[in-house]
Amino acid sequence: MTQSLPTRRAILLGGMLMGLGVNALAAKGNWPDRPIRLVVAGSPGAGGDIFARLLAAPLSNALKQPIVVESKPGANGMIACSAVAKAEPDGYTLLLAPSSAILLNPVVLPSLPYDPEKDLLPVAQVGAAGILLVANPSMGFKNLADMVAYAKANPGKLAYGSWGAGSSGNLAMEGIKAHYGLDMPHIPYKQLVTESTDLMANTISVGFMDIASPVPFMRSGKLVALGQTGSRRWPATMDVPTLAEQGYNFEADGWYGVFAPAGTPPDIIDRLNAEIYRAQHTPDVQASIEGQNMIVPETISAQEFAASIKRDAVIWQGLAKVADLKNM
Repeated sequence: MTQSLPTRRAILLGGMLMGLGVNALAAKGNWPDRPIRLVVAGSPGAGGDIFARLLAAPLSNALKQPIVVESKPGANGMIACSAVAKAEPDGYTLLLAPSSAILLNPVVLPSLPYDPEKDLLPVAQVGAAGILLVANPSMGFKNLADMVAYAKANPGKLAYGSWGAGSSGNLAMEGIKAHYGLDMPHIPYKQLVTESTDLMANTISVGFMDIASPVPFMRSGKLVALGQTGSRRWPATMDVPTLAEQGYNFEADGWYGVFAPAGTPPDIIDRLNAEIYRAQHTPDVQASIEGQNMIVPETISAQEFAASIKRDAVIWQGLAKVADLKNM
């Protein structure tokens, strides 16, 4: 029987679609076949950049392609997050960002050019730790109580620094201010390197910084640690009491995370998840992470990491609203 024209067209169309499907699967199976860009939400030399470079070598070896690390500081990670959120979801552009950039930006910056929950796909957690409250040694502060006493006696005169409005450092200090009734102006920085320089020069006297980059300056006596946030003392600062130990209950942990643009194929996400955790648990990388004053998280799936982010968001965003960061 002779086939009708519509039937022949349907068969041809079906064959074309099947061919496209096979080609798409084949292309996906070839991933990766070119270098992968890892965009860091932070400044060169700071914690995120250090972790990205720690992961780059083992990931490159596992995936047989170069991992190109690119730092994009500013706006508490918004610049880097936006760039990755708008990238092609093909597995060749990834983001490494601190928890504050993912959890707090939607509260502090309501007109974000992207939606972290919808536009960024969680891949894997990298490290876990708190943040450090540090001071210039000329102030004579030894702990949180010393800073609080000085700030109470000198309202408006003790400015503090953080790595941007809406950062976890900003939130932590605003919580302290509200708890103790302090008047301390906030000086936001685009880069932790600039903040640490000003702290050592006593341009500002106190500030919150990440858990890793101030440690060498603390050891050399150029900065003094007053306390650290989180649920425990961290590997390189076991002699520094937590804020909770000093009477201020702030036990939320921070982390870095790897994210991909929404729409990235699930098999690529799963492969990246497995390789990132495998890299973190190798002896050399684990030692390096702990040397950066963080701990290696337990291995979890990308879906479990996404669920943990939702739980963290409830805590951090609730704190941000209490501190009224939108009006700062």
